[in-house]
Amino acid sequence: MKFSLRNTAIWMVVGLIGSAALPSMARKVKVKHVAQQAVAVKDSLSPNDRKRFEYFFLEAGRQHAANNYSAAMDLFEHARQIDPNAAETYFYLSMYHSQLKQDSLALHYMEKAIQLAPENQTYAENLAQHYIGKQQYDKAIDAYEDLYARNHGNTDALHILVQLYQQKKNFPMMLKTISRLETEEGESEQYTLSKMRIYEMMDDKKAAYKELKSLVDAHPLDMVYKTMLGNWLMQHHRQKEAFKMFTDVLKEEPENSYAQMSLYDYYKATQQEDQAHQMLDKILLSPKTDLETKVMMFRSFIQDNETHGGDSTQVVALFDKVLDVPQPSADVAEMRAAYMSLKKMPDSIIGKAYEKVLAIAPDNVNARLQLVQLLWNQKDYTSVIAQSKAAHAYNPEEMVFYYFGGMAHYQKNDEDAALHEFRQGVAQVRADASPDLVSDLYAVMGDILYKKKDKQAAYAAYDSCLQWKDDNVMALNNYAYYMSEEGIDLHKAESMSYKTVKAEPNNGTYLDTYAWILFKEERYADAKTYIDAALKNSDSTENNSTILEHAGDIYAMNGMIDDAMKYWKQALDGDGQNAVLKWKINNRQYIAEDELLRRNRPAKKESVTKKIIKKGRKR
Repeated sequence: MKFSLRNTAIWMVVGLIGSAALPSMARKVKVKHVAQQAVAVKDSLSPNDRKRFEYFFLEAGRQHAANNYSAAMDLFEHARQIDPNAAETYFYLSMYHSQLKQDSLALHYMEKAIQLAPENQTYAENLAQHYIGKQQYDKAIDAYEDLYARNHGNTDALHILVQLYQQKKNFPMMLKTISRLETEEGESEQYTLSKMRIYEMMDDKKAAYKELKSLVDAHPLDMVYKTMLGNWLMQHHRQKEAFKMFTDVLKEEPENSYAQMSLYDYYKATQQEDQAHQMLDKILLSPKTDLETKVMMFRSFIQDNETHGGDSTQVVALFDKVLDVPQPSADVAEMRAAYMSLKKMPDSIIGKAYEKVLAIAPDNVNARLQLVQLLWNQKDYTSVIAQSKAAHAYNPEEMVFYYFGGMAHYQKNDEDAALHEFRQGVAQVRADASPDLVSDLYAVMGDILYKKKDKQAAYAAYDSCLQWKDDNVMALNNYAYYMSEEGIDLHKAESMSYKTVKAEPNNGTYLDTYAWILFKEERYADAKTYIDAALKNSDSTENNSTILEHAGDIYAMNGMIDDAMKYWKQALDGDGQNAVLKWKINNRQYIAEDELLRRNRPAKKESVTKKIIKKGRKR
């Protein structure tokens, strides 16, 4: 049985609008590598053993490079047995044992490698990382302190030590380590702010204030630090000082959005609602305010609004005020539409909001897709077609609009227009296109082409569909059913249909198709098993005359004519014009449609010439 898309909804997924982990905390800053000097160990190997060691070690490296790790491990172990003083073999074996979760052995081999080559920082860093992975932070600290002691240019070690000391809540050592970083890399705002935060963790507000104030004094023309200090004062309930800091900044830079936002927070914290609203309007209505700031302010206002009851009219009114200016922001308009969706406002209102976005930015793909989805849900196929057509002008490469446009024409029974739309869509196919979308385009094309009796083109469309997505069950079902109706390549049809039954074992339509193919293959007993399952899983609210007729045919060929008559009569109730059904009922037997047509075809009269020839042959 063919699966129809007429009454099937389209589901499109449309998008809307700390501390580093200890094992990977090192940053790539300047590192002065020292020469790696292994401890002088007298070579006790004979020349022949030395050659053997070098052979096995190099072969192990070759196997490792070829990802043959088991073989490489065995070869490294053999090389280690030849030369027990070779640090590099212990290093590699340590890595292998670590991967095998043999931690104690991995640690033993790494410590042995370091014992044999104490100046090798690669070995030492791997050991330190091992300690971190096992959360042995005291040992990790000792290892990184030793690394830094051996090479003061290794500031990676210091950055990791800061975090290790934080893990241990050793704040004095954090401060000491940052001082060492300043010695190696020079003082910076980053390190000053880090020290301020450490003093905050130590609850030393005086020292924290001093660090931040030093930044303000060192950069008197940088309003960011003054505003930052004002915010710190706010957090520590020194509102009057904070207010002066914010107003001083705005005297110097009246459009400084950071200071404006901070002053807005001050008014809210001190319950000066009128001044807060005035500052909010000033920020949002100023053409000089950047989009990121406006978005942050809207989010802050919405969050505050939700906390106090969630009066959406206030939020929408604010959006409208911001958009009621020359050259409004499409991003703000889209945020307004997204807010309306979040508040589950009526689709008609949300649709108007997305139309506003498109009036400002007609090439906004997301807004148009959201609008098309809303229109589709409302079954406004005429508007879907109009929006899809507009999308072709602004975003011709977006295949999804060809799909929606084509499906809207299909729902309006304009299959020629639908086919034209789908063909335009597949012309846009690129290698990175969505397999699901391309597959569906070809699948519906196949359905339309078959209905138009262009069977060769229909089968080609189905083949293209399955190349993009070989488990497109709807296409597999329809393709298989059409082939069975034509009586061609039934083995292939059975294979495709079986995939759909495995994917959706309770789908009555797919079960019916599989049963019908088995019937066509004259496997009547098997066909009965699946047609029974199809009847059990068919939707009683739909017209199932095809399934019922198939059931009658299958039961008839299984010698169960009384049951067949019951199903045929039920099928006739839903398909009263079916002449083949009427013949089956009247004659109490199965007949194929093409056979009945052949019997009812009037015989052609023979010409006089043919009669003379026949008589001559008889003689």
